[in-house]
Amino acid sequence: MQHNIDVEKLGPQGEIMAHAIEACVHCGFCLPACPTYQVLGEEMDSPRGRIFLMKEVLEGSLQLEEAQPYLDKCLGCQGCVTACPSGVPYGELIATYRGWSEPQRKRTPFQKLFRIGLQETLPYPSRFRAVAALGRLGKPIKPLLPPLLQAPLELLPGQLPKHQPLPEVVPAEGERRARVAFLAGCAQQVLQPNFNHATLRVLARNGVEVVIPKGQGCCGALAMHTGERARALRFARTNLSAFAGEYDAILTNAAGCGSGLKEYPLLFHGEPEQAQARQMAAKVKDVSVFLVELGLKAVPPLERPLKVAYHDACHLAHAQQVRAEPRQLLKSIPGLELVEIPEGELCCGSAGTYNLEQPNIAAALGERKARNILATGAELVVTGNIGCFTQIQSHLRRLGREIPVLHTLELLDRAYAQSPVLPGR
Repeated sequence: MQHNIDVEKLGPQGEIMAHAIEACVHCGFCLPACPTYQVLGEEMDSPRGRIFLMKEVLEGSLQLEEAQPYLDKCLGCQGCVTACPSGVPYGELIATYRGWSEPQRKRTPFQKLFRIGLQETLPYPSRFRAVAALGRLGKPIKPLLPPLLQAPLELLPGQLPKHQPLPEVVPAEGERRARVAFLAGCAQQVLQPNFNHATLRVLARNGVEVVIPKGQGCCGALAMHTGERARALRFARTNLSAFAGEYDAILTNAAGCGSGLKEYPLLFHGEPEQAQARQMAAKVKDVSVFLVELGLKAVPPLERPLKVAYHDACHLAHAQQVRAEPRQLLKSIPGLELVEIPEGELCCGSAGTYNLEQPNIAAALGERKARNILATGAELVVTGNIGCFTQIQSHLRRLGREIPVLHTLELLDRAYAQSPVLPGR
């Protein structure tokens, strides 16, 4: 696609946007892979349509506010990246475009306040814990609240898990095979702290010493993917310092966080720390990838055969192209039957804060995902991202089906411990 974009006027990331736009040949392979196009059926709500809109805005042919309603509805799931035969880096395009456009946006006072609330609470576990506890008290008056405030309450669990602080170091059991640093994440420390503790136990059992650097913070993905580039850079600079030690790898157990860390070279493009960001990103691995490369120690057989559905988190399957490794870990558990979810490549509608900012589209995708999971006949659902976990659990509950949802490493942890895999058994 030819363009007349003044790259220099757009700053250091202008060349990234121009390159991505130029790579698109408008073929349409992205249409069936796009969740919003599947739900809404509008050309401008497809990756191809959004690329055209961004091009027009950057060239000055279209007002930013005219394009914004369509661009805001993009989940950033990058399903189109997997489907694209031309290799268009759509994820880089939408992230850099939002970083460029957000400071110029016109938002209502309520929208500004809502976004500030998200940015000032979700990346800080102690703040988020306090707000989540307060939110549970507001559930009885949910119908009286604006739709934008109803969505967060709908996703909160009935009861918050007890706070489980993380140690600074978890020693390897037996001979040490590797030494890694671990990103603890933000929301999952509050909503599902066992994700981290199960991950640490599995790593230790496999001879991995794990360091949880005290100085770490939010990966910055939430800020980066919502156009708050300056805020994302502040978080990222904190982590460049915190994870500067000598490690065999830097591990995450959350797809969104792992993708966020791997995007540091994009975030720091044109910044003094660009080379340091590349070095750090090269060490980042999802825990499933790391364990497969290391070689998983034998897992005891399950107490009985179990049918499990694995949900591909978008920022693992599409952004990081990690699909085989989580399945390989699950298949290593004797007695486990792994089943695929119909339309498994489509986003569940979580997408960071998308299910809070675009609740109607997110709800349609969440119900679609839940119904596809139920069609498998699975007894248990497994995924590798806190947002997907919350969204899927919420929509299964809405359909009246309390199928247990676990993190991949939680299931491995239970299998190793020979404890009941299904909750309540």
